[in-house]
Amino acid sequence: MRLNSLVKTVAVGAAILAASGAFTIAAVRDVPIGIAKFVSHPALDDLERGIVDELTATVPGVRFDLQNANADMATAAQIARKFKSDKVRVAVGIATPTAQALASAIKEIPVVFCAVTDPVAAGLVASYSGGGKNVTGTSDMTPVEAQLDFLVALKPIKRLGHVYNAGEANSVKLAELVKAYCDEKGIELVVSTVANSAEVRAAVQAIAGRIDGLYLGNDNTVFSAVNAVAEVCIQKRLPLVTADPTSAETVPVLGALGFDYYEMGRSTGRMVARVLAGENPGSMPTYFATAPAEKSLVLNLDVAARLGISPSADMISRATVIIRNGTVERRKK
Repeated sequence: MRLNSLVKTVAVGAAILAASGAFTIAAVRDVPIGIAKFVSHPALDDLERGIVDELTATVPGVRFDLQNANADMATAAQIARKFKSDKVRVAVGIATPTAQALASAIKEIPVVFCAVTDPVAAGLVASYSGGGKNVTGTSDMTPVEAQLDFLVALKPIKRLGHVYNAGEANSVKLAELVKAYCDEKGIELVVSTVANSAEVRAAVQAIAGRIDGLYLGNDNTVFSAVNAVAEVCIQKRLPLVTADPTSAETVPVLGALGFDYYEMGRSTGRMVARVLAGENPGSMPTYFATAPAEKSLVLNLDVAARLGISPSADMISRATVIIRNGTVERRKK
C-alpha cells in the first residue's frame, strides 16, 4: 500500500486526536503507568520523554514504571508480565517488538502502542480505523518515498544500500516500500540485514563498496548503532539519509526526514489520557502524525562539505534544522 493511501485511510484518526486537545483528569489519583521501550536510542528516548511530559502535565497523581528491554524479546515479555501482575492502569509499548510483547501478554488492561510502523501487519489491531479489544496507539509509518527523493536530490543514486533487522516487523514493511521505490526508479537495491546491534558496523562495511548512498528507515536495532553507521559512511564518502531527525542533530549523517519523536510521544500521551478518561481503546483509530510540528527535515551542511555535496538553495530553505559549522540552527515549522 502506498503511504499516501495509508494516511488517507486513517485521516479520521488524526482529526479526532487533534480535536481532542489536552486532557485534565481531576478525579483520579495514584495512576500507575507502565512504559516499556525496546532499546535506548535518541528517537525512543524522546518518545518516552514526550509521553512522560504530557501525562505529568495533564494527569494528577500519575507515576511511571519505565522499563527498557535492551533489544531483547525475552526481556520485553518479562516486562509485559510485570506490568500485568502490577496491574498498571495503562501499559505503553514504545516500538513494535515491545508493543507486540505487551499486547500478547495483557488482555484486560489497556495497551497503547507508540511509534509502531504498521500496527495491522504487526497484529496489534485489525484495522487502522479502530483499535484492538484493548489496544490502540500511534504509528510512525515513515514517508519512505519522500525520504528517498530527498537522498536522490542530494546525490544521484544508481545503487542504494539499505540495512535493517529482518526480525523486526516494522523494518520488513519498510524494506518492501524501499524495494518498490527502487523498482519504480530503476535503482539497484543492495540489502544487508542484521540480527543485533553488534552486527551493524560490519553489515554496512560489507556493502559500502557497492553502493552510491545509504538509507536507514526507523529500525530500532540499526539505530542503536547509528554512530557506527555514520562513521563508516564518512570514511567511505557515502551520503547517509535516515528516518530519524532526532539522532541526526548529534550524529554526523548527511540528512534526515521524519517525525519529531518528542512530539509523537506527546501525541501518544494524549491517547493514554483519553483512555484514562474512560474512552474505549477498541474504538480509537490509530493515530498517524500529519501536523507540521510533528515532522522535521535535518540537513547537515558540514557533512555535505566533507562529501563534496552542494545542496540546492531550495533544499536548504526547506530544512527545519540546519547544522553548519558545528552549530544546530532551528527554524520555525
